[in-house]
Amino acid sequence: MKRQIIHIDQEKCNGCGACAAACHEGAIAMIGGKATLMRDDYCDGMGDCLPHCPTGAITFEQREAAPYNEAAVQAARQHKAAHTPGCPGSAPKAMHVCPGSMAKALHPAEAGESAPTTAPSRLRQWPVQIKLVPVNAPYFDGARLLIAADCTAYAYAAFHERFIRGHITLVGCPKLDDVDYSEKLTAIIRSNDIQEVTVVRMEVPCCGGLENAAKRALQASGKFIPWQVVTISTDGRILD
Repeated sequence: MKRQIIHIDQEKCNGCGACAAACHEGAIAMIGGKATLMRDDYCDGMGDCLPHCPTGAITFEQREAAPYNEAAVQAARQHKAAHTPGCPGSAPKAMHVCPGSMAKALHPAEAGESAPTTAPSRLRQWPVQIKLVPVNAPYFDGARLLIAADCTAYAYAAFHERFIRGHITLVGCPKLDDVDYSEKLTAIIRSNDIQEVTVVRMEVPCCGGLENAAKRALQASGKFIPWQVVTISTDGRILD
């Protein structure tokens, strides 16, 4: 039968994996670092994957394809749930801490203090969500810009001191927010005197959408601005 189904442009695909994670039917898999439509009968033609692709590699096409097989999709889901632990990027983990380096709470007298102390917040502005922050704001003038994935501040213990300190902070999650960050980031970089850009992302594939949005924004802004990407592991280490 001829019906609407997705088409993946392999040349445009950057291998971020966001579409595979967004496909509830399991029709898309990563093969050789590229997104691939595995079975026509798993694709319902609704396109949940489209808004998650940061490069526009996924489009609709009308062609001969097997009809959507909901029973097969459900059976595949049940099999996967029974035989695999789930997506490595989203599976829960216990974080192992070396006993010798484990922090502990001390009684004030034990610590030699009259009261407990806490590290100060280094956040310099509000709001911080990319979707909510205004394009033009005084704090962008001469700013060192931090573009961070939501999860990074939870994974990396010293996030405030290592990354937020001295920066204007923008955070987002390309997997959860149904929006193209590149347009907003382009407007911010183009309209303000940004001195440098640091992108902090998690090692999971869906974070590639944030990194690519920042790259496209820098290119589209027409400015030459120093920038870097830092990747955090799920167990809280800086990988690069």
